Amino acid sequence: MKALILVGGYGTRLRPLTLSKPKPLVEFCNKAMIMHQIEALVAVGVTEVVLAVNYQPHVMENFLAEEGAKLGVKITTSKEDEPMDTAGPIKLAEKHLNDGEPFFVLNSDVCADYPFKGMLEAHASRGAEATILITKVDDPSKFGVVLYNEEMMIDR
Repeated sequence: MKALILVGGYGTRLRPLTLSKPKPLVEFCNKAMIMHQIEALVAVGVTEVVLAVNYQPHVMENFLAEEGAKLGVKITTSKEDEPMDTAGPIKLAEKHLNDGEPFFVLNSDVCADYPFKGMLEAHASRGAEATILITKVDDPSKFGVVLYNEEMMIDR
């Protein structure tokens, strides 16, 4: 199984920490943020992680080559020449992900206890084209709103 992690941002809100390293490599709880995600992905059977990189790709590649080897996960990169929001990097990485199997897509700057196993099970049981993880927030005006029906299918 594969995963795509979107790591293309400049991390401007975390400066000066991100002047010398990409945001996913900033430590959170004594570990690079991205390592929390990769370890959780490996725990549910992910064997290859594709990084959609833009800012300081060589720093990401050097760090993750060693860390990926320790975890037994293949790390590949899909390089953006310029930032492409969210859908662009997914399309650009298509050649790495186009094997007909489901794959995870994550933003590199979200540290959470993702229910990856449950998501896979829900995805398989519904035969869905895609499955997304959403969460309820008190003030949705700062976020997108997802409306869904009783069958957990998105209305809009």
